[in-house]
Amino acid sequence: MIKKQIPNTLTCLNLLSGMLGIYFVLEGNIKFGAYFIFVAALFDFLDGFLARILKVHSEIGKELDSLADLVTFGVLPSFVLFQMINQNGDLGYLPFFVFIVGIFSAIRLAKFNVDTRQSDRFIGVPTPANALLISTLPFLAERFPGISQTLNQPHFIMVLALVLSFLLVSELPLIALKFKNFGIKDNIFRYLTILIGIICVFTLGIGGIPFVIISYIVLSVIEGLFTRNAKAN
Repeated sequence: MIKKQIPNTLTCLNLLSGMLGIYFVLEGNIKFGAYFIFVAALFDFLDGFLARILKVHSEIGKELDSLADLVTFGVLPSFVLFQMINQNGDLGYLPFFVFIVGIFSAIRLAKFNVDTRQSDRFIGVPTPANALLISTLPFLAERFPGISQTLNQPHFIMVLALVLSFLLVSELPLIALKFKNFGIKDNIFRYLTILIGIICVFTLGIGGIPFVIISYIVLSVIEGLFTRNAKAN
């Protein structure tokens, strides 16, 4: 049936976005290449959304989604960081270190496919969130000229790549924006995440996305503490 192929078609568009993004980044157009991460994130959301609406889940779709995500949210952001370092001149093999992001993204996606604990929450930072944070670095540097030198500093980028790689595979429980109901009490941290996200993007534009991701992680940690305390009592 045609409807069974709709989510897979969107997943393929996600993959195509990743390949186009890599092309433009390697051509030296980092910001334009980074835009394709945003486009791919939209396709990634829609393929899962429509698969649930149309009730056409499949194992092939699940594996295809992971393969597409590896290219778009693993390889492409690695090349964004790679080119950001390359802009500082000939640094030998140093820029290749940031490919660690692509490697740990692959590990993260493989773990997600076999980890039954991630049905109602994420364990570790999701690859789309990680990629979106990386993709906004060039825009953040442009929005805040005072920190642009730091953001483009090779050693800062390398440390950031290492930290983000660790967060991808960490045992950190994170909020999944999946609503079983829409009550305030059960979803307060989900609503706070969405509200802060809207405020950051509205006030800072694309440059606000890193703050959205950081607030998402912080709120997840707080939510985890509240949950553990509630269970203890």
